[in-house]
Amino acid sequence: MSTYARTRTSTARRLRRTATATAAALSLTLLAACGGGSEDKGSDKPAAASAEAGAFKAVSQKNAWGTTEVKKKPVKVATVSDGDTSIALALGVVPVITPDVEDGSPVPQFKQQAIDGLKAGKLKTYDDTDGTAYEAIAAEAPDIILGMNTWEMDKDYEKLAPIAPVVTYTDKPQADTLTWQERLRRAAQALGLEAKAEGVIAANDKATADAAAAHPEFKGKKYTYAVVHPEQISFMSYEAQDPGIFEKLGFVKTDKAKNYAPDKNGVSMENLDQLDADILLVTYPFGDRGVISPTELEGNKLFQSLNAVKGKHFAVVPSDNNLASAIAYPDALNAPWATAQLTPLLAKAVAGS
Repeated sequence: MSTYARTRTSTARRLRRTATATAAALSLTLLAACGGGSEDKGSDKPAAASAEAGAFKAVSQKNAWGTTEVKKKPVKVATVSDGDTSIALALGVVPVITPDVEDGSPVPQFKQQAIDGLKAGKLKTYDDTDGTAYEAIAAEAPDIILGMNTWEMDKDYEKLAPIAPVVTYTDKPQADTLTWQERLRRAAQALGLEAKAEGVIAANDKATADAAAAHPEFKGKKYTYAVVHPEQISFMSYEAQDPGIFEKLGFVKTDKAKNYAPDKNGVSMENLDQLDADILLVTYPFGDRGVISPTELEGNKLFQSLNAVKGKHFAVVPSDNNLASAIAYPDALNAPWATAQLTPLLAKAVAGS
């Protein structure tokens, strides 16, 4: 697991807790659009497409800890991570209980927009400071528990399974490797909402394609994306990295990307030239608690000598508005919003303005 991945839970929580409302997200009509798609479901037995019309067919999903059997259409859905809450909301389902990831801070705009669209009011939450609250979940008597976006399932599964069927990944490594689309589709299969999931994915694809078409200057530009962690500056656009939003918008990785991998992504101060590209993007999710402060890094002579910096093709991706978190951990709600937020920032970086 990469250094960035290992900090996902705590980093995402910190970013959520320091979030503030930002510019308007894409309309919730994105979540209602219809589209096509495919997924390798392995040995899973899919629910019939007509399930969304009321004819739910029993679903059997093998996972890393056993088999999940869903014999009737779930109504009461519990979630064990913020990403799973996003899945439920994107599919038009209001969870009966979710982890309290905001912990008193404002709800991110894209999430609040979905909640408002479903007229859900304030979501019922449990305190997840010490992990998954099994008793609180059991008290809501859920029909199903979504656990597609958690690294805690190794210890959670045996305690959650007696409460309700648990929807989670097939193999443990998939905690890191599944795309948000694959997570959404597997959860939707268990909920009998497969067509709804394809609509969400198609709408997101259209939003990204429209943004790319509006900015032909992005095509073929080489980019580097770096994250300043407490222990290192991380080269996050490494060769094996999921292309994500940058490459869907037309950017490509630099030749230096081949020098880095999930478990080898640290960039030393002596090697800051490795970050150079047509455009350079840096984010500071830990602020002054990073291995180097924003002022120190951007004032460093070697950093200032980079072509991207000298040509003003350098931009800081904000973390206090959830954009850095959304790029790192895309899900069914934040992916379209991230496209809308990131596109103007990229346009300025390409233009050198």
